[in-house]
Amino acid sequence: MSRLPLLTLEQADASIQPNLEKAINSSGFLSNLLAVLANAPVALQAYQDLSALNAKASLSLAEREVVQLVAGTTHGCTFCVAGHTSLATHKAKLDPIDIQALRERRFADINDPRLRAVALFTEQIILTRAKVSDPVLNAFYDEGYGPQQALEIITGVGLATICNFANNLAHTPLNSQLEDYAWHTN
Repeated sequence: MSRLPLLTLEQADASIQPNLEKAINSSGFLSNLLAVLANAPVALQAYQDLSALNAKASLSLAEREVVQLVAGTTHGCTFCVAGHTSLATHKAKLDPIDIQALRERRFADINDPRLRAVALFTEQIILTRAKVSDPVLNAFYDEGYGPQQALEIITGVGLATICNFANNLAHTPLNSQLEDYAWHTN
């Protein structure tokens, strides 16, 4: 049960109802994450605006989903891991073995070397608060990434932090559409 109200479209502030309607039309349902964020219009707007900016990154959808799954598992956000598992499976078309490695936090076991580099770098960004060592940064650069992608990963972590922390605070329940992707912290 959510510790914060799950607002319906009709209960949400009139100023954000168009944002929620657009999200419903896009996915076919109102995500419980958005229903929680609707309690604070600025939080919903921040999440949606940063999400739109993150989508413009030079990182591919697959790479951006790796960032979200690493952040979700690192922050223990069961809602986000389920949601991003669905996106990684159906939209980003990640290898199921790599998705499982991400969900189990076995980042070194990811088959694709570039996705592995993104996962390991993202984890270090979060754990060190971006005070990564030169060898960590150089390992990321060795896979063909540069300063732009390093900063885009920080942007993705910022996006993840909004939703991971909101869901952890709220104890956001999974929508039925995400139940097949449920994830539990160890």
